[in-house]
Amino acid sequence: MADSTLAVVGAGPGLAMGVARAFGRRGFRVGLVARNEHRLKERVAELAGAGVEAAAFPADVRDPAALTGALDALAERLGPVDVLEYGPDPGAAGITGAAASTAESATAQFELVVRGALVAAQHVLPGMLERGDGALLLTTGASSVVPMPMLGNVGIAMAGLRNWAHAAAVELRPRGVYVGTVTVATAVSADNPVGSPDAIGDLYHDMYVRRDRVEEVVGDLEAIRAMVAAL
Repeated sequence: MADSTLAVVGAGPGLAMGVARAFGRRGFRVGLVARNEHRLKERVAELAGAGVEAAAFPADVRDPAALTGALDALAERLGPVDVLEYGPDPGAAGITGAAASTAESATAQFELVVRGALVAAQHVLPGMLERGDGALLLTTGASSVVPMPMLGNVGIAMAGLRNWAHAAAVELRPRGVYVGTVTVATAVSADNPVGSPDAIGDLYHDMYVRRDRVEEVVGDLEAIRAMVAAL
C-alpha cells in the first residue's frame, strides 16, 4: 500500500527480511529495528537495491526505552507505523531445556519475546486506534503450541505471546486493528519452499490484506509432536 509504513522489530537476516521485502515491493516504507547497527545498514542497502525505501533504527528490543525511542525515530522519518511485525531470534536471550530452565532463564525469554512485543505494540497501537486501521503481526515457533523439552524457556514465552495475540485479535478487530500470528514449525531457509523467508513474508502480507484469520502455521505441527514423542 503506497504511503504506508512497516516496522520490523527484531530484524534479523532471515524471516524478517522476507517480511520487509514482501511489504516493501508493495509500496511500504520499511523501518528495521535490531541491535547491530552495522548489520542493519547492510539490510537497508539490500532493500534499497530491490527498490524498497528503508531505514535502520538500532535498539536492543529488551530495553523498553531504547525500543520506544527507535520506534519514535522510525515514525518521525518514515511516517506513523501502519504495520508492526515482531519476531526477534529467541537465541538472543539464551535457550534452556525444560529441566534446566530457571526463573532467570524464563524471565530472559519473557523480556525478549513477550515484554518486547507488548512494549512495541502498545507504543504504536494508540495511533492505529486513532486512525481506525493498522496491524500487529507476531511471529512465534512450534514451541508456542507443542511443548518441546529442548526449548523449555522459549516455549513459556512464545506460548504467552501466542495467547495474547489471539485474545487481542478479538478485542481489537471491531476497532479496525488486525492482529495476526504466524507459528513457524519448520526450518526457515531460502531452499525450503514452505519455510523460505519470502514465502512467509508473502503469507504475512496475505493475512494483512484478507484479515480473515488470526493464525497460520508454517510447517507440520503433527510432525513436531511425533518428534517430541519419540524422544
